[in-house]
Amino acid sequence: MQTKGKLLRFDWALKRLLRNKANYTVLEGFLSVLLGEDIKIISIKESEGNQEHGADKFNRVDIFVENGKGELLIIELQNSEEVDYYLRMLYGVSKAITEHISLGADYYKVRKIYHINILYFRMGDGKDYVYHGCTEYRGIHNNTVLQLTAKERDFFAKENVKDLYPEYYILCVNDFDNVAKNSLDEWIYYLKNTEIPENFTARGLKEAREKLLYDNMTEKEKSAYHHYLDQTRYERNSIKTSYDKGKIEGKIEIAKNAVEMGLPIDNIIKLTGLSREQIQKLMNEQK
Repeated sequence: MQTKGKLLRFDWALKRLLRNKANYTVLEGFLSVLLGEDIKIISIKESEGNQEHGADKFNRVDIFVENGKGELLIIELQNSEEVDYYLRMLYGVSKAITEHISLGADYYKVRKIYHINILYFRMGDGKDYVYHGCTEYRGIHNNTVLQLTAKERDFFAKENVKDLYPEYYILCVNDFDNVAKNSLDEWIYYLKNTEIPENFTARGLKEAREKLLYDNMTEKEKSAYHHYLDQTRYERNSIKTSYDKGKIEGKIEIAKNAVEMGLPIDNIIKLTGLSREQIQKLMNEQK
């Protein structure tokens, strides 16, 4: 049985609702399930993605969280494909590190950062829908992992070298098969379908059912929400149209070169996938 009452999309909730302290329990639940530890939010900081002005980009939403251990968590939701997204992840973390340490401060004051990416497009070539990346050092001769000494563990108050470095999570929402096997799957089901079945019990979902109801919004808020959905669809379609147009233009360019080289028309069809009529037209144009 599905959720009673229509729920709001998680990206809208990130942008407008979950920054409210009264709604921290929803985000704490999601983060606790994902990271496998009890997360308490101390504050949500301003970032590029939660500035409210006319030039806001609807395509992505980000939120910047500080937890009870002084760690920083960047949660970024991206609706449409970006070919350089891996490097944008790196840039976002690097920028956060430098912005949260004073000039001339000791390096031990560098904050631990988790970068959590909720993506609604295929990224990379993998067979999973949740990926976790962290830094560790392995010996090139014996493959052993470099560990902290007892003195270093006391100094940093960390157990492992990887605990000092940023960690990345990538959730490829569209690759999820809608079969929830654990608490994280229950959250991903909501992220993908904007529904929470009543038998789901993952931490934070009960609060999400209560606080992220569409019917709780004012008419003005509902209007803004529908505008957001329309804008998101428009941007998705625009990107797809540009991508498809680029593919076609690329094929035509290849076909033109093949015609100039004097390749047989059947070979050009196999090479480009264009129709016989399209290639014949190119041939006529180049006469």
